[in-house]
Amino acid sequence: MTVYVVGTDTVDTSAALCDYLDGRVDAADTIHAVNSLPGGERTDATDVRDGEDAINVVRSRLGARATVETHQFVRGNASHEDLLAHADEVAADELVIGVRKRNPTAKVVFGSTAQAVLLRTARPVAVVPLV
Repeated sequence: MTVYVVGTDTVDTSAALCDYLDGRVDAADTIHAVNSLPGGERTDATDVRDGEDAINVVRSRLGARATVETHQFVRGNASHEDLLAHADEVAADELVIGVRKRNPTAKVVFGSTAQAVLLRTARPVAVVPLV
């Protein structure tokens, strides 16, 4: 049994992370799809809806093959804080996050959330390149 924590912010990110997990998960595994929003003035109804859509992609893509729990946090925390705290809470075996290619030469540059996760955890982290 493996416990995954999947951090996502868009349906496209969720699709890429599901592609990574496809073939790796089985019925004994649990996947926690996490979307973190800052809250307050920096979060509106569209952000909430988009986050819900993102975590629901994980449920719809992988829910028939493993247990999927969805979590949307609006606590005023940075995304990496919510992701790492939840990983601790559920004793995650692996974190799964995505990184975007940021420049014309297609060199992958870690965003602030990905970098913070990598620097602040001792857990295995799968970093999935996003197009």
